[in-house]
Amino acid sequence: MLFKFLTSGESHGKCLNAIIEGMPSGIAIDINFINKELARRQTGYGRGGRMKIETDTAVILAGVRHGVSTGAPICIQIENKDWENWKIPMSAVAVELNEENLKLTEEKKIKNVRPGHADYAGALKYNHSDVRNILERSSARETAARVAVGAVAKCLLKQFNIDGISFVTQIGNAAAIEVDNPFDCIENIENSELRVISENDFEKMKAEIDSAKANGDTIGGSFKVVYKNVPVGLGSHVHWDRKLDGLLAQAVMSIQAVKSVEIGLGSKTVGLTGSKTHDEIFVNDGKYERKSNNAGGIEGGISNGENIVVSASMKAIPTMIKPLNSVALDTKENVSAHFERSDVCAVPACAVVAEAMCAIILADAMMEKFSHDSFSEMKDNYNNYLKRISER
Repeated sequence: MLFKFLTSGESHGKCLNAIIEGMPSGIAIDINFINKELARRQTGYGRGGRMKIETDTAVILAGVRHGVSTGAPICIQIENKDWENWKIPMSAVAVELNEENLKLTEEKKIKNVRPGHADYAGALKYNHSDVRNILERSSARETAARVAVGAVAKCLLKQFNIDGISFVTQIGNAAAIEVDNPFDCIENIENSELRVISENDFEKMKAEIDSAKANGDTIGGSFKVVYKNVPVGLGSHVHWDRKLDGLLAQAVMSIQAVKSVEIGLGSKTVGLTGSKTHDEIFVNDGKYERKSNNAGGIEGGISNGENIVVSASMKAIPTMIKPLNSVALDTKENVSAHFERSDVCAVPACAVVAEAMCAIILADAMMEKFSHDSFSEMKDNYNNYLKRISER
């Protein structure tokens, strides 16, 4: 990848960090836009107490001068507001072993693992006796840094009029209505606590979440991400690791609790014949057009000019008020799983994270296709390319 990033930080550590490598010079980086994207991740009916504590705000520490990228690595920091309560148990340096500090640290140690979380496998893999060493980094709190990185990627995509949206399609057994063009419904989606278009859909999904909460349980769902104005020719058919659909699928699957990813019709293609699956091509006034987008904007690993459509499902969160049966790693006793402050449902937030991850992949694909040192060179190549393919 040309657009590379690393994140660091723990859920209850001092801060989250992200370093972005490869951003072209000359791209306007709007810190207010980044913070608005972070706020979108924190909304949603069914979120837990953590969202009442944290109001995520990004600080750009390097790689941007006077609001414009320089071509150097960009460093972003997001402070954890709850750090004040965790300075001793999560200290990065050795602390004085007095009675009070030992008590604070011991209170935060975790031995009982949660089924469905990284606790068990992570503790064995990294040889930790305190599962908090796994929990802190595997927490979905890390996705705040990814959304900040995705916002920077969107700053690049905006220069080419590429825009994205995410929305929830189902929570529990409550499915939302399907729409032909979600961009016509942006206001409804962004104003909805569950990122849905219809108030009726919201009420049905809200009832699913309330029922799970009343039972001390959690609930999952599904969502879609759509990007428009993506040019023909991003990705490649020549190698497995350059296919755009594969890259998008891996990026979205990497999000905590995501269990499946589909492009276009996805699994619905199983019951369809070829004549009902593939998107026929027509010429109208000398221009190519299609009347369907079952492929989700990608054929043979390459964008085909239609909207990019990615769907994903998120499992129910494994941290529950009414815990599952589990084990204590230190004693091998049967116990109840650990409970840490958590959400009942985070599907809307997961959709926003997926939107950010798709932006990162598309920004990288644009850089691969049209150069990546400076925006001016990239834009010239882009315009020349559009001119050439329009003459085909």
